[in-house]
Amino acid sequence: MTVNDKIYVAGHRGLVGSAIWRALEARGYNNLVGRTHSELDLMDGAAVRRFFDDERPDVVVLAAAHVGGIMANLKYRADFIFQNLQIQQNVIGESWRHDVKKLLFLGSTCIYPREAPQPIPEHALLTSPLEYTNEPYAIAKIAGLKLCESFNLQYGTNYIAVMPTNLYGPRDNFNLETSHVLPAMLRKMHLANLLRRGDMRALRGDLQARPVEGVDGTASDATIEALLARYGITRDSLTLWGTGRPIREFLWSEDMADASVYCLEHINFDDVRGEGPDVRNCHINIGSGVEVTIAGLAALVQQTVGYDGTLRWDTTKPDGTLRKLTDVSRLHSLGWRHRVELEDGVPALYRWYLASI
Repeated sequence: MTVNDKIYVAGHRGLVGSAIWRALEARGYNNLVGRTHSELDLMDGAAVRRFFDDERPDVVVLAAAHVGGIMANLKYRADFIFQNLQIQQNVIGESWRHDVKKLLFLGSTCIYPREAPQPIPEHALLTSPLEYTNEPYAIAKIAGLKLCESFNLQYGTNYIAVMPTNLYGPRDNFNLETSHVLPAMLRKMHLANLLRRGDMRALRGDLQARPVEGVDGTASDATIEALLARYGITRDSLTLWGTGRPIREFLWSEDMADASVYCLEHINFDDVRGEGPDVRNCHINIGSGVEVTIAGLAALVQQTVGYDGTLRWDTTKPDGTLRKLTDVSRLHSLGWRHRVELEDGVPALYRWYLASI
């Protein structure tokens, strides 16, 4: 890959894609191409083909995906498998038809079985049942990495699939209906803190910037408090989903972007395919290798926000996979390690969130 290559970043406005875009620019890659959803619907195969006909990218980063947390994955199961399969089929297929010389596919560590060994190595893929709550999304991502692997084996392409752990960072999704655990927890804690202090002006400003269920800052106090109560937020306490016991790993999105660009620049399919007649599990885990309980994360967010109300746990709600820590030894052996620790990343994310309101 050279600095003159035309690089198409699919999903360049999202958490993952925007971080990769910035990382590429920082390294001198300025021939970057991106399209918003309104400009290019990646589920429209004919539109994607026209885009590739017109732009002829040399390198593709497939960071576009339909994503969300436990609540969204349970509620919109068909959307998560159907939309992601369509996006992957169209972008990877057109990359092959247009002789793209390198492609980076962004997946997720939710591809691994619910009872996978911990830390989870790449070879744990497809060894036992998946976690039910995100099974449709996981199946779509497994299909994507297998599509890359299969094109490489049959046609000699150079498509690299990476599986990032739970990500957080600038431009994260703070929509309480669809967000992942860390941004959802941070925003709930922030809103709970404002409500506890009686700072309705700041609370309205937050809702005006990011409405919830169509409720914005113009709603009445009663409507706002009723809305927040549905998400476990009252004047005295904040209730979070589950038991707090599950263990998770988190990675700052800009670290993930650095790792992704490193893979584009330094890693080829031949570096991860291994030896022998049966080639599989050529993807690469991207993570920190550091874990924390959800309760521990909540304590860190509470300290960061300065919330002094009571934290409660709704044990009737699902925990999801009980422990999910990636084995990042392959990534380390290829020459990359994370830099930003969670204790520094959470305050940095909160500062970004406040500045974005």
